Amino acid sequence: MIGNERLAVRKTYKLYLGGAFPRSESGRTYEVTDSKGAFLANAARASRKDARDAVVAARAAFAGWSGATAYNRGQVLYRVAEVMEGRHAQFCEEVAAGEGLSTGKARAAVDAAIDRWVWYAGWTDKLAAVLGSANPVAGPYFDFSLPEPTGVVAVLAPQRSSLLGLVSVLAPVLASGNTAVVVTSKARPLPAVTLGEVLATSDVPGGVVNLLTGDAAELGSWLAEHDDVDAIDLTGAPPGRAMEFEREAAGSIKRVLRPPAEEPDWAGDPGLTRMRAFLETKTVWHPKGF
Repeated sequence: MIGNERLAVRKTYKLYLGGAFPRSESGRTYEVTDSKGAFLANAARASRKDARDAVVAARAAFAGWSGATAYNRGQVLYRVAEVMEGRHAQFCEEVAAGEGLSTGKARAAVDAAIDRWVWYAGWTDKLAAVLGSANPVAGPYFDFSLPEPTGVVAVLAPQRSSLLGLVSVLAPVLASGNTAVVVTSKARPLPAVTLGEVLATSDVPGGVVNLLTGDAAELGSWLAEHDDVDAIDLTGAPPGRAMEFEREAAGSIKRVLRPPAEEPDWAGDPGLTRMRAFLETKTVWHPKGF
């Protein structure tokens, strides 16, 4: 305190890995500014080692998350929406500053993000009924096809829509029983950092979601070629790099969700496309008995 003036505490945000908030092992950070260039905070710039640690955490959490009942996953995800609602004002402030939106438009974006999270939470125990089937076969057998999660999914989040876009690519991965390693928007990471704090104080097990702040051009390549990543969503890939990442992903036969030609209207109907993208179909035969 100098006279009546108070010096602001400048924040340096950390990563969110395995349910904890470590610094980047490289020690690198970068400045985050608002839409007018004013300083907001420092954020960790994740390294290759951080990306590997995130994949290890996601793999360790996969069995427990995918093995939980669909109803339980829905309850856990709904709890995230409840905690987000409690931090509504903070999300609005961060979205408005990062995206240059008016207060009203920022509030609408945050409302839509929370509603979108609730929407996906409601799908967890309905996917099997909608995407599964009982198949007619010529023989004394029952034949069922059921959706199962793919595994560890790397997600390059949208670079412009810092919260609604992030929720729209992350929630379907979790609702379908996968675990996630997410590369946030580089220029607008603060809503993602706050979402990490929400996840840490809700019921989501550590490692189910891992958030990396930094450069998608660096991290995308490392995650695409990582042998223990089962799928990658290239929505937020830097311009001109998506095809390169797809070629790198082919070395370990990953599922790849290609980016749209241009960033979509995230407020539109999400449909089931993103959940389908990270589900496998398991077919089971069972003899009929008496």
